[in-house]
Amino acid sequence: MDILILATLVVIAFGVLKARDQRRRVLLLGSHLRQYQIEKLMENLTDGYLRGLGEQDPERREQIWGLLAGTEEALNGQFQRFVAEFSKVDAAETRVSKIAFALPYADRLLPDLTFDLRQAFAIHARGMAEVAQNREQRSPRDKAFTMSAELFLMQHTCHWFCRSRAVASARMLARHKTSYAQLVAAVSPQTRKAYCALVGAAAAER
Repeated sequence: MDILILATLVVIAFGVLKARDQRRRVLLLGSHLRQYQIEKLMENLTDGYLRGLGEQDPERREQIWGLLAGTEEALNGQFQRFVAEFSKVDAAETRVSKIAFALPYADRLLPDLTFDLRQAFAIHARGMAEVAQNREQRSPRDKAFTMSAELFLMQHTCHWFCRSRAVASARMLARHKTSYAQLVAAVSPQTRKAYCALVGAAAAER
């Protein structure tokens, strides 16, 4: 009975600490994101991509791509400003555990198994800017797919920071029917190389 009580207390304490740690992270990221319309612009852009990809009339399809260019520019601009602001956050607050599951305060207990969220956001910002500027001369279809992957990977990073990599990957699979490995494979080569170097290639393949 004593062992059962002890185990119950440990589980309760673990849950309390995990909830407290995750709440701190959600509040930190939310406090910086709320002054921007990044999430809304992401939704508008990805919905627009779907309309463009599904449009059969070539003239109408070109009109949709043209209209989306403004949304891409607005989203890219807001995200660049967000990243510049977030880069000023104390490094001790922006560590992300590479462990797949949520371990309370793992960023402080196991600092060698972490990466810096500020660096991850900088990688996402460069990737989004590169695709938006389209220096690789991607077709509208390829650009839509690559930009969507860049955005979803950034979203995955946000969920990873706030919850865990496992939760972020599960949400990605549920919302976008895309596995984490597929997502990493779909971003631009430059983003993939920098991202895997930061979070660990083994983690990015799972």
